[in-house]
Amino acid sequence: MNNRWQDGRKTLVVGAGKSGIAAARALARLGASVTLCDTKTLEDLPCRKELEAAGITLYGGGYPSIRENGFREVVMSPGVPLTTPPAQEAQEQGVTVTGELEIAYLLSQAPFIAVTGTNGKTTTTSLVGAILQEAGWAPLVGGNIGQPLVEEVEELAGDRWVVAEVSSFQLETTDQFHPRASLILNITPDHLDRHGAMENYRAIKARIFRNQGGDGDITVLNYDDPLVRTLAEECRGRILFFSRREKLEQGAYVDEGMIRFAGPQGDLSVVAIDDLQIKGAHNVENALAACAATVGLGIEPAVAAKAMIAFQPVEHRMEPAGTVAGVDYVNDSKGTNPDASIKAIESYNKPVILIAGGKNKGSDFAELAQIIKQRVKAVVLVGQAAPILERALRQAGVDRITGVRDFADTVPAAAAMAEPGDVVLLSPACASLDMFPNYEVRGQVFKDLVRQMETKAGRQQSR
Repeated sequence: MNNRWQDGRKTLVVGAGKSGIAAARALARLGASVTLCDTKTLEDLPCRKELEAAGITLYGGGYPSIRENGFREVVMSPGVPLTTPPAQEAQEQGVTVTGELEIAYLLSQAPFIAVTGTNGKTTTTSLVGAILQEAGWAPLVGGNIGQPLVEEVEELAGDRWVVAEVSSFQLETTDQFHPRASLILNITPDHLDRHGAMENYRAIKARIFRNQGGDGDITVLNYDDPLVRTLAEECRGRILFFSRREKLEQGAYVDEGMIRFAGPQGDLSVVAIDDLQIKGAHNVENALAACAATVGLGIEPAVAAKAMIAFQPVEHRMEPAGTVAGVDYVNDSKGTNPDASIKAIESYNKPVILIAGGKNKGSDFAELAQIIKQRVKAVVLVGQAAPILERALRQAGVDRITGVRDFADTVPAAAAMAEPGDVVLLSPACASLDMFPNYEVRGQVFKDLVRQMETKAGRQQSR
């Protein structure tokens, strides 16, 4: 274990969210002198007494000076951009800037499988974890999904595996991070309010494989995504592509409804697409990526197939939320950018009523508007981005638009326009932070609203 903190290293952790608190706890336990700061006041932080008892100094309402306090390391929470004062001052002073993912990697004896991409990360990460579990590889699944890894990895033996969902925000602060297998699912415009341009976003995603190149390292890339395919020129590990459209000599592809894997053992049949419980073209891509990584690492195709067939849709990603009066309600709250919402819409061959809106992340909604014009029956808009979305929709010729002020009004508004056989799809194409602390809470509220409607419908039928 690499422990550079055992000598009381003065460390500033920026951001008192889940990741920052986890990093502060771990570093204090390792022997660092830790200060946890946030722009909001920390007096009401639920775990305040516990953190102070662990020797962690809390600094709320701003940021302490790096130079004046003699900090030797700054740990940035993923949600805090590198343009904030502590990161800028640290870089000017030559002080190490890192993040919770990098720390978890340095503390872990177990090898990593890391999954990134604009969309599909959670499903693919969870599916890779399920395949490893079926194979008896005892994975720890975490990162951008679930518990922060730094809370778990110290206890892992070297024969275990870490399967990590990794965001661009986390990759920004990596240096030595070196997964045994890295997966890049797709790269489409997202988080440009933070990253500025697609070239920057692409470069940050590429950090996932920049330290690869040793024996056994695998880089899994989407052959059908032109931007991802070009990354092969920069990879030093073994490249395995996956494709829905092309037959491949190395990697996972689709042929006559079957997912196949081509590798050193030949061209092998793995699983029928119709046997998967995760539906839609985007989920075929997620399954292909998981297949390429796991079978590429040596798991038997039959073992991978068994896990893939049993795998259920993850919460908040194309999750069935109920059926009322013949109308299906689907929770895709994790669809926080236009490309994710496009993929969700294209999964259906029946009329869709779309609930969209939230906090815009610098996205262009023009392509989404065209897809909505072609495939969506009606749209309910809510949140900060509603005016921008409505402008794009009207420019595309979409006119069946209903705007609501509160999220609680979205489901009733959609239900009023729905007929038996329709799908009401929450796929916002935006972040949740204008109305909710995260997309999980947004998705749960949506499910609660559907459940209330189911209960009301049941009472009316019983009268």
